[in-house]
Amino acid sequence: MMANSTLVTEFLLEVFSETWELRILLSVLFLLVYLGSLLGNLTIIIAITLDQTLNTPMYFFLRNLSILDMCYISITVPSTCVNSLIDHRNISLGGCAAQIFFFLFCACVETLFLAIMAQDRYVAICKPLLYPVIINHQFCIQMTLASLLSSLVLASVHTFKTFQLSFCHSNVVPQFFCDMPALLRLSCSDTFNNKLLILLTDIGLSGSCFVFIAISYIRILSTVLKIPIKGERGKAFSTCVPHIVVVSVFLISAAYMYLRPPVVTFEVVQEMTISVFYAMIPPFLNPIIYSLRNKQIKEAVRKVTLQVFFIFEYKRNTYLSWYSRGKELIK
Repeated sequence: MMANSTLVTEFLLEVFSETWELRILLSVLFLLVYLGSLLGNLTIIIAITLDQTLNTPMYFFLRNLSILDMCYISITVPSTCVNSLIDHRNISLGGCAAQIFFFLFCACVETLFLAIMAQDRYVAICKPLLYPVIINHQFCIQMTLASLLSSLVLASVHTFKTFQLSFCHSNVVPQFFCDMPALLRLSCSDTFNNKLLILLTDIGLSGSCFVFIAISYIRILSTVLKIPIKGERGKAFSTCVPHIVVVSVFLISAAYMYLRPPVVTFEVVQEMTISVFYAMIPPFLNPIIYSLRNKQIKEAVRKVTLQVFFIFEYKRNTYLSWYSRGKELIK
């Protein structure tokens, strides 16, 4: 059992705004972002699962990323929007611990998946002859399991260390969800070890993955520049640059919040705005940037849509036929 000497039994989360009209507007906006993320990611999952031509390592990771993004954005956005609308700010100690654990777990897995996908693209473009040898089914399974297990360990350690602290300064969390940096500022215990652990995790995981991703895309771009066809070069640039931008927004905003020195302080609204960039934006943009701009994914989505339409029409016509026969029998 956790050796928790906390003096509080629940926390109070911040709402988007004290103004009711603005709170409704932001809640509806974020709910639309959430529903858009669910729709985009679910479409990709269904399309890749049903289309056998997409049974390749690249789409294996894209499907896993979509599943992860649905979980990642569901940890914070729905409860936050509902709580903001009904003005319910309370969250129990256990609920807060669970939210931190699952949020950290998904964020770590997301970071690792993005690095693996960058490696996949690098090998496919720069070393195409070795692609079937390096990026095979065994590699996919091993990398997925390694990402999940390492993220599970990191999330467990951070959550455990956070809730060993005493919280006696205040129980008002300056965030719209339970975020670890915000909780550390409420503690009246020594948080040096926690901050050191965050630093080591950010350097070891986020920093190394960011460098790895950057190097992979730099090598991809340098290879693409050697292609004599200008149209192909432009296509490669239009693909790589959005990937780098999304990864940068996700990792840099998260690193800034988690590694920010104590002397740098923000208003609550500014803190919540920055957290949106690593809690909501990546799961919303990933399906657009990584998948829905892909021709094969578009074709798969089109096929699935047509299949659903034909099945619906068939069921509707069958029902109408049975209904007509039933009416004739009654007469």
